[in-house]
Amino acid sequence: MIISRVKNFIEKYKLSGTFIVAFSGGYDSMCLLDVLNKLRYDIAAVHLNHNWRGEESLAEAKVCEEFCTSRGIKFYTETLPDNIEKTETAAREARYKFFKRCAEKFNSKTVFTAHNFDDNAETVLYRIIKGTGIAGLQGIAERRDIYYRPLLSISREEIEKYCRQNNLHPNNDSSNSDTKYKRNLIRHKILPLMKEINPKVTNAINSLSDIAKQEDEQTNSIRQMLIENKLDYDCKKIKEIQQFIEENKNSKSGKKMSLSKDLWLYVNDKTVETISKTQKSKTEINITQCGEYNFDNYIFSIEANTRPIKNFPNDSEFTAIVNLDEINFTLRHRKDGDIIRPLGTNGSQKLKKYLNEKKIPNHKKDEIVLLCKNNEVFWAAGLGINDKIKVTDNPTHIITLRKADYEH
Repeated sequence: MIISRVKNFIEKYKLSGTFIVAFSGGYDSMCLLDVLNKLRYDIAAVHLNHNWRGEESLAEAKVCEEFCTSRGIKFYTETLPDNIEKTETAAREARYKFFKRCAEKFNSKTVFTAHNFDDNAETVLYRIIKGTGIAGLQGIAERRDIYYRPLLSISREEIEKYCRQNNLHPNNDSSNSDTKYKRNLIRHKILPLMKEINPKVTNAINSLSDIAKQEDEQTNSIRQMLIENKLDYDCKKIKEIQQFIEENKNSKSGKKMSLSKDLWLYVNDKTVETISKTQKSKTEINITQCGEYNFDNYIFSIEANTRPIKNFPNDSEFTAIVNLDEINFTLRHRKDGDIIRPLGTNGSQKLKKYLNEKKIPNHKKDEIVLLCKNNEVFWAAGLGINDKIKVTDNPTHIITLRKADYEH
């Protein structure tokens, strides 16, 4: 439903205050203004008379004013002087200068224009015909400076249906049918011919627009990542990285790509990140009694439990409630040959297999803090406990791991 989609758009951008609505009185802007009014936002409709069509333009401005008056909507209009060049480019420039003035007049940081899904497809096609690059293929921006377009994902057909259902009577600008204007030629002549090849050509063009936006955003992110890591790059390097991300974005276990001697790009179905070569920590400390212990950049604590426990932590938390017969452990990172008996199982398995089943990326495995006896892991912090120390009656101890805060 259009109303809920417009509301979601406004919430997405956390917009507030007075909204300026560019109001021509046509289907798109009348639909948008009516929706915003129903949602009870503070709105001001602004209408620019381009002064191209004499009495017809004056009549349209009158319709706009009467519509706003009947609904108690603030309305403001201006008429362009006769000496303004009557071209699409000049009209557009004059329009946006007018919107800026209106934003200042009403002390607003938000101007809504009513561009729709079909407008975007027509814009992309126009740019293709004129010659464009990736930036041009992105079409109309959903947001640019103070300008927002809440109807950009909504088709002209949906908008016209809304107007009929809500008994709205928009202006019908006669110039919209004049194919001497290039956009009208695309709308009334070229797109209908293209629909003979693909009836859903509007969707196809907008899909191309979305892909162009995503690729451009990704390119910029990759370029920024290379700059931040002081790496040389060219178009070929960026393309290689894009291809690697695309090929591995659904990988569960993740893949690495070398960026330099000590830096890799890691990609899986959840993240894209750079990882650097770090020396594996060989720190080991003995845990023989209750208390706190410094371990690398962490503080490990073990305390006797003297109270009933109602809510047990999840495996992913860095706290575990356990039963211990004695305190005699080593705190360390993983070693070859480590085993664990996962909670709820009867037998042991290799720690390597356990970490793989937990979908831990290879470059993260050496960072996991382990509470061990010899080669058996009794707690993998943030992952789970050994079945041998599970609680069967009253828990005896609580163990936790937290980042050390050296500022306090």
